[in-house]
Amino acid sequence: MVCGAGASSTFVALRLRRAASLAGMPLTASAGSESSLADDLRSADVVLVGPHLERSLDEIHALAAPRGARVVLLPDDIFTDGDGSRALALVAAAASSDPESATAETA
Repeated sequence: MVCGAGASSTFVALRLRRAASLAGMPLTASAGSESSLADDLRSADVVLVGPHLERSLDEIHALAAPRGARVVLLPDDIFTDGDGSRALALVAAAASSDPESATAETA
């Protein structure tokens, strides 16, 4: 999960880990910032992008594509996803899709 400074993404990543654990899904979720993304991509299969970074989506896709990581722009209200179930559903959909088609429009 990437956001501007890494603060709000921490909450989404925590809720996502909890939801995955409750669902019995093996998942590692971590929070990162826009500036740490290039390093963070080394271990990412799916990159969740905070809605406030929509302006950077093309750049994020360009960084993720060579690594085969899928990119998903999160909806504006993702920070109200108290139990992480919506974020988990987006990750599951992106993970099971073609890397070329896992975008904000399809996830």
